[in-house]
Amino acid sequence: MRRFQDGHLEGFVDEFTVTGTITWTVPVLLFCVAFGMSMDYEVFLLSRIKEEWDRSGDNQLAVARGLERAGAMVTAAAGLIAIVWLGFVLSGISYLKAIGLGLAVAVLMDATLVRGALVPAFMRLAGRANWGTGAAGPCWFELHCAFIAVVAPSAQAGRP
Repeated sequence: MRRFQDGHLEGFVDEFTVTGTITWTVPVLLFCVAFGMSMDYEVFLLSRIKEEWDRSGDNQLAVARGLERAGAMVTAAAGLIAIVWLGFVLSGISYLKAIGLGLAVAVLMDATLVRGALVPAFMRLAGRANWGTGAAGPCWFELHCAFIAVVAPSAQAGRP
């Protein structure tokens, strides 16, 4: 944001008027869109890791194989979306230039640093804690869902 605010990228992203400020909607919009897009990548990555966990029961193997299966796709998708966001930099509107550059950087950082390094490292360190209470029982969410599945039909049966 400071690059647009102070005019440091003026030569790179074409001419724009330096005002010394940015509108408050730019960081809010950047956060919201970047958060939404990162959740998409996270769900895709974690679903591959969970599939491997269900298959093998080995946390280290599940994280490695899940990242191996999804890593290239997540990186390619992030690269493609970053190119799309960089297209906004060609706009004549400085607001769109800031949004485009900010989201391109956010997507690339998320796909490489967070999804490629931090999430797998944390999951490896967490071990069996990733998957609930361990082999002795299901995680709290599965227990909660089992309770809903048992209670819901009986509650519906008593209604006229």
